[in-house]
Amino acid sequence: MYRNLLAHIPTERSPRPAIDASISLALTLGADLEAVAVGYESVNDVPFVAEGGIAMAPLFEEQHAEALERANGALAVFEVEAKAAKVSHRSHAFGASFAEATTIFSAKARLSDLTILSQPDSSYETYDNLLPPAVLLQTGGPVLVVPYTFRGAIKIGRIGICWDGSRLAARAMHDAMPLLARVNELTILSVNEPVCEEASAAHLAARLAGLGLPAKIIALQADKSDIQPTILSATADENLDLLVMGGYGHSRLQEVVLGGVTRDMFRCMTVPTLMSH
Repeated sequence: MYRNLLAHIPTERSPRPAIDASISLALTLGADLEAVAVGYESVNDVPFVAEGGIAMAPLFEEQHAEALERANGALAVFEVEAKAAKVSHRSHAFGASFAEATTIFSAKARLSDLTILSQPDSSYETYDNLLPPAVLLQTGGPVLVVPYTFRGAIKIGRIGICWDGSRLAARAMHDAMPLLARVNELTILSVNEPVCEEASAAHLAARLAGLGLPAKIIALQADKSDIQPTILSATADENLDLLVMGGYGHSRLQEVVLGGVTRDMFRCMTVPTLMSH
């Protein structure tokens, strides 16, 4: 079960999707909720005194204070909503560079059952857009990414499992079990049937049925470039509330490199999507 939820509350774009999703899911699951907001510090922009090379400490302090103010401002909105919903919660604000923020938040996520993040919004140039994919690759656990257009309560009545027989698809499916156990309808979106019969969608359906989770199978065929839109089309046709899928990618020289389908899903997402890497 998911007992401890961790939510990242953006400070440089709308915090509403993360707030609505995390509070509603905590209520549904009866889970404790921790919200974290980061005020980003652009340490490289802080000038130095040329003579003697002494750093201008007051500017560092001013920047840190402003970063904390932004973080606390975002959390103030969360606190009002969480108290009104009577959710067991706590919150934490801190100021840090993006690299520090990624390290700190990912470490906290490793001790949480589920991490809730907002989809990057290309309308804004912000570190808040870079954090979600970085956390996906570094946390070692499931993350629930909610569309930046999301409003209202999370629904988990109809869930779709994106299945290609891979290790990451299996990891995501297992990580999503606390949600799958609550569904009304479960659909397996079989993407390009696995080569190995033992990892077929039919075998997955049989395994789920043995757990008391009957699922129907929808077979999807698509070229690599068309997999993500094909999944989203099936999601709309089946009126799914949430997707479960593997999160593909790797970090290279501190750069996040997402796999094609995962990258496309981060760019265009229509329903909350649980990913595991």
